Amino acid sequence: MSLTHDPTATSSSPPADPRPTRDRSGRLLLRRLHFYAGILVAPFLLIAAVSGALYAVAPTMENIVYRGYLHTESTGTPQPLADQVSAALDARPDLELSAVRPSTQPGDTTRVLFDDPTLGKSERLAVFVDPVTAQPVGELVAYGSSGALPLRTWISQLHRHLHLGEPGRIYSELAASWLWVIALGGLVLWIARYRKGRGKLRLATIDRTARGRNRTLNWHGAMGVWLIVGLVFLSATGLTWSRFAGENVSELRTTLHWTTPAVDTDLTGTAPDGSGDHAGHGGHSTTAGDATAAPAMPAAEQAAQLDEVLAIARDAGVTDKVEIAVPADAQTTYKVTETREAWQLSPNSVAVDAADSRVVDTSWFADWPLAAKLTNWGIALHMGLLFGLLSQFLLLLLAVGLVAVIMRGYQMWWQRRPRDGSRRVGRAPVRGALWSLPPATAVGVVLVAVAVGWFVPLLGISLAAFLLVDVVIGVIGRMRTARQ
Repeated sequence: MSLTHDPTATSSSPPADPRPTRDRSGRLLLRRLHFYAGILVAPFLLIAAVSGALYAVAPTMENIVYRGYLHTESTGTPQPLADQVSAALDARPDLELSAVRPSTQPGDTTRVLFDDPTLGKSERLAVFVDPVTAQPVGELVAYGSSGALPLRTWISQLHRHLHLGEPGRIYSELAASWLWVIALGGLVLWIARYRKGRGKLRLATIDRTARGRNRTLNWHGAMGVWLIVGLVFLSATGLTWSRFAGENVSELRTTLHWTTPAVDTDLTGTAPDGSGDHAGHGGHSTTAGDATAAPAMPAAEQAAQLDEVLAIARDAGVTDKVEIAVPADAQTTYKVTETREAWQLSPNSVAVDAADSRVVDTSWFADWPLAAKLTNWGIALHMGLLFGLLSQFLLLLLAVGLVAVIMRGYQMWWQRRPRDGSRRVGRAPVRGALWSLPPATAVGVVLVAVAVGWFVPLLGISLAAFLLVDVVIGVIGRMRTARQ
């Protein structure tokens, strides 16, 4: 990785020429990068993997922990949605009605959402109503467009920023930024080693006859082969939520017209585009900044219109579980959007003008750009929602596998330590690989690194830091050698 040669290499270093030849320098450069990234970034990946394992099964944990809120033992004919919402309004007359998630299956409760100024960003108060008795059964804070309840929210924020707020997001973005580099780099190195062995080595299975470091390496490489697709997927989807790279991803999607379409809920025709994939709470669209906007009708009157609004949306083709966002003013329509649920592959939405009993705008998933569809599926899969228990199980296995691969990597580092006890861990791979590349190739590598580092800023900054430390170590090594 360094532009300089390491004259301090000893017989305890891995077998390599003192100065790498050009046909080996590319592989040695990748090996040194993989080594440094694995050692220094792996702690962040471990935290992300462990918290991610919890996050993967959080939807199921949520259903178990909050069963008394989400389900009811009542049987019979559900009361009109208007009566259910009215019961919630009676329970919380101090708050502003935001949205409703009607019950669709026998035994499920209806969730009535309120804007609460005492809550944090993207949080709403959810009052759960028994649809048969039209009586509230409890209330909890719901977070984001997924409607996560407190347990899942706590796990999500642990995974996202360790409960440290915006500064804590650096950890998760750094992990996501390097995960794909480490995974793909490791795959290339493992395939190169396999090809060099001329069939004597195993690519995707464990050689149980191997011993010592070779056995550890075999475990590390073979497991990586099985995990590679999932790891790259987690890295890519994780970066879409990140602070710095996420902004670049959003700008790229906007430039290429890959953004997620949204229904226009503004009756004046002047509202901006609605919320995107990562909206924390897909509530009602408003004519923000318009001081002359007419106030919305009283919440009781809005509740009375909900049955008709839902029926219009159902007739239009919105048939799955939905969230009905109530208008914030008289110039805004109701918005009926299919929520992210297990096996929900096509979230459609419509804007309904209750005054005229008509649909004024639609957003059909079938008409979305392919990139927007892939983004939606990727987000739902990353959250453990797309395929229900199946996706949660696979994500859990992926997280456990990542932890195992990382620990095997650290084990190899320890097993490479010199036998004379001069070092407690193994040396880094030989230096000087980049300097030994053909000039045109070396320039190309640098340009690619700069371009990727610009698009994924934390990757670029940390890579520059690795290079700086590497150069300093090389200078110190040369000074020590000169004094001997």
